[in-house]
Amino acid sequence: MKFDVISIFPDFFYSPLSVGILKIAQEKSIIKIRITNPRDFTKNGVVDDYQFGGGAGMVMKPEPLVKAINQVKTKSSLVIMLTPQGKRLDQNLVKELIKKDHVIIICGRYKGIDERVNRVFDPMQISVGDYILSGGEIGALVIIESITRLLPGSLGNIDSADTDSFQQYLLEAPIYTRPKSFRNLAVPPILRSGHHKMVARWRRGKSFERTLEYKPELMGLEKFSKTDLEILLEVLDGKNS
Repeated sequence: MKFDVISIFPDFFYSPLSVGILKIAQEKSIIKIRITNPRDFTKNGVVDDYQFGGGAGMVMKPEPLVKAINQVKTKSSLVIMLTPQGKRLDQNLVKELIKKDHVIIICGRYKGIDERVNRVFDPMQISVGDYILSGGEIGALVIIESITRLLPGSLGNIDSADTDSFQQYLLEAPIYTRPKSFRNLAVPPILRSGHHKMVARWRRGKSFERTLEYKPELMGLEKFSKTDLEILLEVLDGKNS
């Protein structure tokens, strides 16, 4: 899968792209990432100007952005604009994005981007959350990593991704490792029992518990089996300890 990022700060990406899963995925040629700087499409490096109608803050000019995007765009490219007004990024949207072969992500800066860029490309508008950042670079990394970890070969064990929170709508159950006891806090005995079916049932119950406590709205998205309903009743009765 190919990613093209349009950003006036290409240095921002060097460290994140050189470690962890993004480094591994690039080395395996699972993904290719290229950063294009709109400043390279100007004579003087200026990519912003005052906004018409007055108001605080500079606005990114359309010409360098359009030229930068056209430099990398193909007929099959999906163009993404990171913006607070965009659709909230969630795991369902990520699952749709992994079906694309080429994604272009536009990183805004300053007050924002000239609206005519949207008119030219009609990009998919995405928000990574209801808060304000100084630019789209962090959001671009969020999108790239969330997609990459679902691509075959990126993770050592794909089951690790399949059991993550949000992958199946619900939050993940608590997880433990050695030692068995830490500061008088012991690993739940069921996890050391070797009884895989009981462990799976316990984890499902804890997933329900966490989701009900922290993200109850997700419960309406999940499809429940008969066994799930039995476990859910146990959770509501406080019997899934």
